[in-house]
This record gives sequence, structure tokens and C-alpha cells, in this order.
Amino acid sequence: MANGMKRTALTAAWVVGHADGQHCLYRNGTVVVEGEKVLYVGHDFDGEVAETIDFGEAVIGPGFIDLDALADLDTTVLSYDNHPPELKGRVWPESYMRAGPREMYSPDELAFQKRYAFTRLIRNGITTALPIASLFYRAWGETAEEFDAAADAAADLGLRVYLGPAYRSGNLVVNAERQIGFHYDEARGFQGLADAEAFITRHENTHGGLIRTMLAPDRIETCTPDLLARSGAAARAHNVPIRLHCCQSRLEYDLVLQQHGKSPLELLRDTAFFAPATILPHGLFLSGVNGITHDAPDHDILCQSGAALVHCPLVMARGGKVMQSFPRFRDLGVTIGMGTDTHPADMIQNMAIGVMTARIAEGNATCVSAADFYNAATLGGAEALNRPDLGRLVPGAAADLNVIRLDNPDIGQRIDPIQTLLLNGSGRDVSDVMIAGRFVMRDGIIPGVDEGEYHRRAQAQFDGMVAQYPDRTLFHPPVEEIFPTSYPLG
Repeated sequence: MANGMKRTALTAAWVVGHADGQHCLYRNGTVVVEGEKVLYVGHDFDGEVAETIDFGEAVIGPGFIDLDALADLDTTVLSYDNHPPELKGRVWPESYMRAGPREMYSPDELAFQKRYAFTRLIRNGITTALPIASLFYRAWGETAEEFDAAADAAADLGLRVYLGPAYRSGNLVVNAERQIGFHYDEARGFQGLADAEAFITRHENTHGGLIRTMLAPDRIETCTPDLLARSGAAARAHNVPIRLHCCQSRLEYDLVLQQHGKSPLELLRDTAFFAPATILPHGLFLSGVNGITHDAPDHDILCQSGAALVHCPLVMARGGKVMQSFPRFRDLGVTIGMGTDTHPADMIQNMAIGVMTARIAEGNATCVSAADFYNAATLGGAEALNRPDLGRLVPGAAADLNVIRLDNPDIGQRIDPIQTLLLNGSGRDVSDVMIAGRFVMRDGIIPGVDEGEYHRRAQAQFDGMVAQYPDRTLFHPPVEEIFPTSYPLG
């Protein structure tokens, strides 16, 4: 330890190491951390260490990489049983658009929602996150000021993030006849891109490298071709990742085809959108699958682009949608990472549901394995970001890891930890998280965070937002009609 950096040895019943280009398992293994890096992974380290922490019946593995991480109070509950979207406030009525959309949260509330969400990510073993939040209750896009606060919150908590305010040039609207159309304000989209580029200049690679930046155009159907083209050029110029929600619904595919005469992926190709680190959630609706009959070379475009897909199986399955299919994209050589995109930010649950829905989609129990999805949640995310120092525990990599307990009786029996985690585990089994050599959670506790108070504040803020829904819902029904209880109130 001539360099003066403290060495810490972490031991557990299982360690997920990395060798010969793939993960490997060490029974009764050891990880040695020196400063912000991994120094050693294996058995019986014979060097000097300042401290040894034995986690016992647990698995130490690389931290999860969440390419579509909820940085919001979760609104999924509002859509769970409440349909259709144009009658439930998820599509703005023309009257609301004419009156001028407004922010439904204050700047303090926007700052808190991100800090709160970041604690949920850490709690579930996520060490690198690309945040996502809903624009349904925003005046238009996200602001650079709220992301300045997000950068401070992430740095304070120790979370590794890629940040960038979402922007768009259009938005869905519904008229009194329940017909869905678009409202465009291209100048607003260009200003959002300019603000995002200024944010990159201020924040890229700050706070010791924990804070990185990205471009986050909202969704393909809310971006004009010019905004897509300018966004791709900006990503290449700044050398930052760019993420765009694409091919995630039949409505999106049909709207893009109707407006541009092209499939979503054809539109991205023809606007020169693709950059070295292009990240596309969710990849469910492409030509030839999920009922799409339009003849387009979507799979060829995807493969040639080098873009990565983000699979978010939990939130998609809640809406009755599955990827068609994970093994097809895997076998084509497409990079697949994972995203949570909803509450809870439970990557273990997402991996488990991913295995189930992939097998259902193929009608084949052998088409995917637990390892496929653990790879996606670690190595796939690192590849999407062009970060070979993340997603693996190997000497020289970032000391980003999580500890998942295996001593809860509910975890069941095991032949190896990965299959057991996806069969019976959940994010609640994560006990400890280290990022850049710093424990950001120990024994389930995030330093300086009162989880009970955070939860109470989040619920109060959520209630205040829901109370505003009648104003931005077609025909302005009362809240009780928009969101009825599952059973009558007694």
C-alpha cells in the first residue's frame, strides 16, 4: 500500500468475478478494493489489507446498470387499472393545451423527487443510472435547473449517473371527439436541445467522474425530423450517450408511419440520428412482430446502427406487452441492457420477469437463462455506455458492487446464486452497495436518509399532483371518477 490508499477485503459465500470476457463464480470468494478501483477478485488474497468485511451467506456482484431509471414519483399506479389514457389524463386535452400547460410541481418538489428516486435506486443495488421521468405533468420539457439539483443529489448520495434534461418538439393532444392528434412547437424543442447542450458543458465528468451527461430527447413520436437530426449531431459532437424511447407501442409506430411514411427506425436512419452510444428503450414494436405488418428493414437497421436496446420487462408486462424477442436480439448481436422505468426500481424482479416473458414469447423454456439477464443488467449496460470499467468485478474496474443476502429462508435453496436470485430474490435482499469504493448503503441504511420521512413527503407530493388531474383530463371529471378505487368505499 505504498500509494497510501486503503485496501479493503470483502468476502462472501459467493463472488461474481469476471474472466475471459465473461462473468465467473467464486465459491467463498474475495474482492479487494483499493481507492475507487477493484484490486483483486478470487480466493485468498495474500497482500496486506486495512480491513476485512465478511458478508457471510451472500453474493457480492457488480452493481446493476439501469439505463432507464425512474427519477420521479411513480405514476404507474395511475394507469394500472385506469383506461383509456385519453380519458385518464395521460393525453392532454386541447383545452388544456390552449390554456397553456403548467408545471404541476414546484422547483423544490422537482429536486426532492429526484433525490427520493435516487435513494430507491441505491436501495435496489443499482450503481449506475440514466434517469427518466414523466413529462405528462410538466409545462413542456425538463429544465436544466432541476438537473443541476439532480447532479448535486446524486453526488451527495454517491450514485453514478448520466444526466440530461428531456426535451421535445411535440405532444399528443385529444379533442372533444376523443380523436388524438399532435401539437408542435419546434422552437421549444430546439431550445430544449440548446439547454441540454449547455448542461453537458457544465456537468460532464464532474464530481470525480460520478456525474456524466447524456442527451435525452423524449420519445420518437414527439420529436420532429429536424430535432432528431440535430440531436444525433450534438451527441456525436459532445461524445455523450443519447437515449430515445422508440418502438415501445403500437400507437407510436402507427403515428410515426402516418406522419413520415417510415417506420421509427427508418426515421432514425434517415435523420442520421445514430451516435456511438445510442440507447433505445424499449424495442417491442418492429416490423414483423407484435402485429406490425409494415414492410421495413427494422432489424437490419438496428443491427447496423450499433444502438443498444433497453429492456424494461416489468413495466411493459404490466401493460400486457412483451419483447419479441430477447433471444432474437441476442442472437443478432444487438446489445441489450436493462431498465427499471417504474417503481419499485427492482432490477432483480425485472430480470426474473424478463426470463418469464421471454420464455412465454418463444414458447420455449430453454431460449434464455438467468445468466442472459444478469449479463444484460451488468455487462449489457456497460457496453451500451462504452464503459468497460463498469458492470464487472475485475482488477482495474470501478469498485461498484452490491451485496445480496442469501440467508433469508424465503430465498429457498440454491445450486448457484444467480438462478436462485432470479427465482426467489428481490431488491429487498440487497443489503450493501458500494460505488467508486465508497459504501453508499450499509446493512440496508443509506447514510443521512430518513426513509420514513422521505416516503411520507413523497406521498404528500403525489397527492398534490393527483389533485390537479381534472384540469388536464378530457371533460374535467372529478379525481374520484378518473381514479376510482378497486372496490366501493364503505
